[in-house]
Amino acid sequence: MRVFVTGATGFIGLAVAKELISAGHRVLGLCRSPQKAAELAATGAEVLEGSLENLDSLKEGVRRSDGVIHLAFNHDFSRFAANCEDDRRVIVALGAELGGSARPLVVTSGTGMASTVPGQPAKEDGATVSSKVIPRAASEEAAASLAKDGVNVSVVRLPQVHDTAKQGLVSYVIMIAREKGVYAYLGDGQNRWPAAHILDVARLYRLALEKAQPGAIYHAVAEEGVRQRDIAEVLGRRLSLPVKSITVEEAPAYFGWMAMFAGHDMPASSEQTRRRLGWQPTGPGLLTDLENLQVSAT
Repeated sequence: MRVFVTGATGFIGLAVAKELISAGHRVLGLCRSPQKAAELAATGAEVLEGSLENLDSLKEGVRRSDGVIHLAFNHDFSRFAANCEDDRRVIVALGAELGGSARPLVVTSGTGMASTVPGQPAKEDGATVSSKVIPRAASEEAAASLAKDGVNVSVVRLPQVHDTAKQGLVSYVIMIAREKGVYAYLGDGQNRWPAAHILDVARLYRLALEKAQPGAIYHAVAEEGVRQRDIAEVLGRRLSLPVKSITVEEAPAYFGWMAMFAGHDMPASSEQTRRRLGWQPTGPGLLTDLENLQVSAT
């Protein structure tokens, strides 16, 4: 299968491209940077010059492919809501090119989009929050709309995706801690974030594409929830920084835009995903990767 991958030069996208190629697929990767194009080409992928803003390049990628994995997203959190609406438009554009065919489209969301019972892990078949509550849900709303129109679309929800260099939102907390000179967590630090190793996540994207089950939602979750206090203790030691608890009132001054996530308890289950795809994560856990954090990441 020839697969069009947006965000193919990103942290997750590059791993997905390599996973697809190793499994015998061909990859056409969207890329806007000549410097990153060389790195993508070195994996054996074909490079398509373009961007999310250039819908013609997206349409070309779809026309030239047997399936699509959409990973690209603008992570400028100063305009988060606008970026989420941009993603909605991109997904609609991709789906429009796939209409009338069985070619699969796999789009990306986050485990935080699942509506949950407090204290219970989010499940794949649970309700989805509205984009009016969490703007990132716009991606899933776009996917659901396409599914109603007969597009073969599925969703992969991501947790904190990690290796020893990057760890999702934790990487941003690390930058804040180094700037502030202290690693802080909110309250008693019992709130949990789900996590998965990058290579396990890449394999799940491949399986979701190959399964091509219309309307499916998958959770790329290896660990249902890692406590913030445990993360803080590991990183405080690894970064040689003091660790302390702060209050809800202190959170905005310390975390900045991250304050909206810092205190959330958002465990997530992947039981249904594992059963439907035969996916069994084998990579190291988040705390293990943090114990072995690359010096360049610190």
